[in-house]
Amino acid sequence: MTNNTSPTRRPILDMQKSEFWSGDLGLTLITISLTVLLLVITPLREAGLSGRLFFELVTATLMVFGTLSTEQSRLAKAFVIVILLVCGAVLAAGRLHPTLFLHELGSFLVTVTLLLYVRIVLLVMFRAGPVNWSRIQGGLCAYVLLGLAWASAFQLIEQLIPGAFDFVTAPADLDQLTSKLTYFSFGTLTTVGSSITPVHPFARALTIVEAIVGQLFPATLVGALVAMAMESRRKS
Repeated sequence: MTNNTSPTRRPILDMQKSEFWSGDLGLTLITISLTVLLLVITPLREAGLSGRLFFELVTATLMVFGTLSTEQSRLAKAFVIVILLVCGAVLAAGRLHPTLFLHELGSFLVTVTLLLYVRIVLLVMFRAGPVNWSRIQGGLCAYVLLGLAWASAFQLIEQLIPGAFDFVTAPADLDQLTSKLTYFSFGTLTTVGSSITPVHPFARALTIVEAIVGQLFPATLVGALVAMAMESRRKS
């Protein structure tokens, strides 16, 4: 009896996860979470606004479902989930017992986690099927996640090399540092610019790379989507 029901439940669960990510809902929820996190929570984080944790948990949960539903090895899936858990544990420890090492380790793990998020979104985005609105949402999500990943990398550099960035008003705590470097990261990614200046060579090099990626990523993404749309029309 047990042997017959267990294999049946598993395909149903896998099918539900696959349908969730194959439609617009999964990427739509991530897009909403990232938009609120970037445009509302992060700018007001300096004032101690609560709510960031909720949207980070929502994004992490959605990424776990995305990881489990994408076509990749079990080792790759386990690696992503372990990184997520370790990152969450280090960030929580850094909040409860703030030390420079925990903050530096947390910034590094957040950078790695966000880059893994980008990979998951792109895997979902470039799955087989017609080009639709959900793929455009996937591109937007990946672009925002890249900006957040660079912000964490900038934060790590500033923690390892104090004074690597020249601020108009020096950040008073970690929340202000995160907010200011997020602003700087997206100003660089979109080539809008900001009032923050990278001073250290490592900071300047990373800034140049982000500016280049910010220009090439959308162009490459649009080209890939156009190619997929043309291929889909040929098959139909």
